[in-house]
Amino acid sequence: MSKFYLAQVNIAKCLAPLSDPIMQGFINNVDKMNAIADCSEGGFVWRLKDEDKDAAVLVFKDDTLIINISVWESREALFNYTYNSDHIEVFKRKKEWFSKIKMMHLAFWYVPEGYIPTFQDAKDRLDYLNAHGETPYAFSFKSKFTAADALQYKTLN
Repeated sequence: MSKFYLAQVNIAKCLAPLSDPIMQGFINNVDKMNAIADCSEGGFVWRLKDEDKDAAVLVFKDDTLIINISVWESREALFNYTYNSDHIEVFKRKKEWFSKIKMMHLAFWYVPEGYIPTFQDAKDRLDYLNAHGETPYAFSFKSKFTAADALQYKTLN
């Protein structure tokens, strides 16, 4: 079997435009969070660096969303970055900058080594997760699907 990595998308709805002072605490931590990911040993592969806001708005139809897409060697590597690094301190403050989204806002799926996920890929996986729940096609930390599970899974639509 070819090598597969874990792709993830996480969307957040800003309480205000990024230029608003209320968002400053978040903006001040973006480079730090990216540096933690970039330096993650044995796990980080790729992340969306210079978000193409126009492309994101065309796909997600909402200009108040921040969209994070990244690729990791494993679920464990992403979990460690999310919950066992300094990222957790910023994560705990998310209510200061983002409103609650009434749907799943985080989705994982497997991609072949070298594949770069697109905004459309990310939206498709989020939509599928919200429509069908956790499956090998789109899931969250609640599930421990493997790339083999994903390869065998037949989508429901």
